[in-house]
Amino acid sequence: MDAGDDARDDTGDTDTPNGARARNWRKRKDRVPSEPIRLTDLDPASCRRAMVRCALTIFLCWVVLLGAFYIVPIGHESPLRAFVRLGADIALIAAVFAWQIRRISIAELPELRAIEALGIVVVLFFVAFSGIYLGMSHETPFTFTQRLDQTRALYFTITIFSTVGFGDITPRTDAARLVVSAQMLLDLAIIGVAVRLIFNAAKNRVAPAPPPTAAVVVAPIVPAAAPTDS
Repeated sequence: MDAGDDARDDTGDTDTPNGARARNWRKRKDRVPSEPIRLTDLDPASCRRAMVRCALTIFLCWVVLLGAFYIVPIGHESPLRAFVRLGADIALIAAVFAWQIRRISIAELPELRAIEALGIVVVLFFVAFSGIYLGMSHETPFTFTQRLDQTRALYFTITIFSTVGFGDITPRTDAARLVVSAQMLLDLAIIGVAVRLIFNAAKNRVAPAPPPTAAVVVAPIVPAAAPTDS
């Protein structure tokens, strides 16, 4: 390291707590979970790198899960097997959601970890229900108004999730209607509850700890002695 680097280290942001925390975040050598860091505490370069890493993580998760959905063959799903798989998929999504909440609670950058968690849970939700719809369509072609392939099943799942409902694909059997109804209810749960829990976990992680309250000592009241007659 030359003198210019030494001068930059001495005159840079190392004198401030935020600068020291940002510099320690860049090193990341043999780190253990430490106190959380807000994005605003990072210098611009570190903030950009963290955001790019977050975006790449979400992108890779979507590529892997959607790629597996298109590559892995999906067999026929009878109504009974569809409901069994529905329960298993809900349990899997709940387990992944709980794991993501745990990761946020110990994350060094909880704000970005919350965004990652939301992206992972959403794509897992899409793939799970798309697989159920595709299997039901393979079992009985007239389960829906159109015979589904991977793209149509994914498209139908997303239209239900976004409450758009163009009407070009609709369920035609009672079993399919029940599965679609279950997805609608879970859509409300994800939008109304899961998102709030994820971002509240990040907010609680970065919230400063309340200052300790000082103990108040109350002195006992001693009654005054009565005057005596001389």
